[in-house]
Order: sequence, then structure tokens, then C-alpha cells
Amino acid sequence: MTPPRNPDETAGKSGRRDELLAIAAGLFAERGVRATTVRDIADAAGILSGSLYHHFDSKESMVDEILHQFLDELFGKYRKIVAAGLDSRATIEALIVTSYEAIDAAHSAVAIYQDEVKHLVANERFSYLVERNTEFRDLWVGVLEAGVADGSFRSDIDVELVFRFMRDTVWVAVRWYRPGGSLTAHTVAAQYLAIVLDGLSDPAALSKTIAAQQN
Repeated sequence: MTPPRNPDETAGKSGRRDELLAIAAGLFAERGVRATTVRDIADAAGILSGSLYHHFDSKESMVDEILHQFLDELFGKYRKIVAAGLDSRATIEALIVTSYEAIDAAHSAVAIYQDEVKHLVANERFSYLVERNTEFRDLWVGVLEAGVADGSFRSDIDVELVFRFMRDTVWVAVRWYRPGGSLTAHTVAAQYLAIVLDGLSDPAALSKTIAAQQN
């Protein structure tokens, strides 16, 4: 008969596993996956390389778990937003705020994804990344198309171009955004939304210009 597991022992192992993943994620984000060795991770964690294999069978397993955790949480939030039945503008605002929150909360995972996805998808183990990219596009394009259809967004926009612009300009923030810095995720999201949805022009100045042109 197998003795029952000690809950404290199980929690301790889970906590240690999370610590190792956090250390690995930081190294992968800083140096790149291919340049980071198992020994690098073990050294940073203060353990022997062999001890790391008690928790993970390979470096790829660590990358896989880091990305799965990040993407599962992100897409869970995305799906909940879309299912909430908000109007198109409110939906796109919520998607963007959630994306910046993800950059703040899972900075290393986002950096790994941005830097490594093109290489990782060549490995069958990471085929789900292609599926996630497709779902991401379908979800965001769907909201933009709905916004054009219901009049929330301009009818003359190229939806595919706008999607690519928003995708690239949101996630590139991982290059310069620093969690805990002077800018919060919500501050950056608010500024981004103001520019994208309302434009750079001052509404009062724009109204004066239009009035002057009409006189």
C-alpha cells in the first residue's frame, strides 16, 4: 500500500518547481533558449545540474511549461472578454489592457515567445503555438470586423492591416517596458488606447480647425 502524500511536501515541491521555472524564464528571456544550458539554470538556482532533472526532463520541458502557463492564462482571459457581450470598442479596449497586463505579469514568458516562436514551431512539441496564433488572429479580427459592421469603427479601415498594427505595436512593448518601473501596465494601455482609438489630435483644436474651414 502506497503511503499518503504529505500535503506540505507536495506544496514544497510545487513551490520549488515554480521557483526553478521563474529562474529559467529569466535566463531564457535574457540570453535566448539555445544559448542557455541546463547547467546555467542549475547554477543560477544554486543546485547541481542533476538535481534539476528531478523536476524537469529537459530544457525544452521548461520552455514548454513556461509558455503553456502564460498562453493558457492569457487566452482564458481573452475568451472571457469576448464572451462577455460588450460592445466592440469596449471589447478591444479590454483585450489591449489584458495584453499589457500580461506583459507586466509574465514579462519573461512574453519575451521568450516573441524571440523564440519562429524557431520553436519547427519542433512538433510546440505545434500548439501555431494554433494559438491562429486563434489570436481570428479573435481580434472578429472584434474589429464586428466593430466595422456595427459602426463602432470606421468603415474605411483595412481590418487585416489594423490587426497587424495592433498586434505588433502592443507586444513589442516587452522590449522596453519594465515591470515595477515608473510606467504601469494600465498607464501604457491607456495612452495606447487614446492614440489608437481617438488619435493624436486634440479634440478641441480639431473642432476649431473644422469650424475655421467651414467659415
